Amino acid sequence: MPPAALAAFHQSLAEYGYVEGRNVAILDRLAEGEYDRLPALAAELVRQNVAVLVTTPTTPAALAAQAATRTIPIVFIIGTNPVEYGLVGSLARPGGNITGVTGLVAEVNAKRLDLLHELAHNASLIALIANPLNSAEIREVERAAAVVGVRLLILR
Repeated sequence: MPPAALAAFHQSLAEYGYVEGRNVAILDRLAEGEYDRLPALAAELVRQNVAVLVTTPTTPAALAAQAATRTIPIVFIIGTNPVEYGLVGSLARPGGNITGVTGLVAEVNAKRLDLLHELAHNASLIALIANPLNSAEIREVERAAAVVGVRLLILR
């Protein structure tokens, strides 16, 4: 988790009376960009019988936590639609042991492409630098490119 986000997390916990080292322990596990390590890290935390799993703002982290347990509560922060990835049953009623916050970035990025096309209406080729694991985001931007009639170069 980025340092500013971690500081905000600690501050929010403290507001509810939870102080690390006094009445709560926070176990960090970092994949350091190597998403293939996430399932093992999530499984390790489940074996330690943690009370809750909080994932960093990536869809792969939320998916790894979900695959590791169906009983320990999971809180995620992602930019994609969690329903599309099977993380939750619906946005209104997540169900199961997982809930969280989404920015619906895929839909926002499609709108960004639309706005970019309005600004640079003569552009016939637009590049998207994308995380290859965020297929929903890529699909939404591809659809938007087709609607506005530009070629999309995807750089993974």
